[in-house]
Amino acid sequence: MIHVDQLVKRYGSTTAVAGLSFTARPGRVTGFLGPNGAGKTTTLRVLLGLDSPTSGSATIDGVRFGAHRRGLRHAGALLDAQQAHPGRTAAVHLTALALSNGLPRRRVDEVLGETGLSGVAGRRVGTFSLGMRQRLGVATALLGDPPVLIFDEPVNGMDPEGVRWARGLFRRLAAEGRTVFLSSHLIGEMAATADEIVVIGQGRLLAAAPVAELAGPGGSLEEAFFALTADSVDYRAGGAR
Repeated sequence: MIHVDQLVKRYGSTTAVAGLSFTARPGRVTGFLGPNGAGKTTTLRVLLGLDSPTSGSATIDGVRFGAHRRGLRHAGALLDAQQAHPGRTAAVHLTALALSNGLPRRRVDEVLGETGLSGVAGRRVGTFSLGMRQRLGVATALLGDPPVLIFDEPVNGMDPEGVRWARGLFRRLAAEGRTVFLSSHLIGEMAATADEIVVIGQGRLLAAAPVAELAGPGGSLEEAFFALTADSVDYRAGGAR
């Protein structure tokens, strides 16, 4: 389970996250929505131990991610599809991560197969399309077979077949009892994939509810999103991330 409790993160005079609280539960796909500058990326970075909170907490199963020496067994994440070294092959990239996390080598072949990359395992990542890099990022997240999975814009660059594959994968992972947390700007995709939605604006919680409840009688998640965030759009340079 992901639990964010009164999280505050400041960068100098800029407050990126301002007292944010929400929970993402096992067996559910939870969507994370907000306008540009809402603080979504900052929240994910604190959750994964890449940034420290100014106050409050962001934990996975009650523990800070950074407290785990072998984090891939605890939670898997895709934050940046460009994170793999372009000069390495997909297989080498995954093997290095498996070894450093004490994972069996067989997991490399398993996640390559699950993400449709077995046929290009020996190709350098620098030759991959964005959609293929996204699949490699998903494979990296799956490597430790973790109970919690976090994805930031996971279908960017994927073709329609890839988007459909990813949607099915996320639903299956949740059905296995895992916590699946998706951050995206694609409201329609969230409506088709997520069970629950967390909406934030200017670093604050605006709503947290099941998709059907949030969409209301009209059934439009998009309209509900725009109504919730109408006063939270910030076009100023250097705002929250």
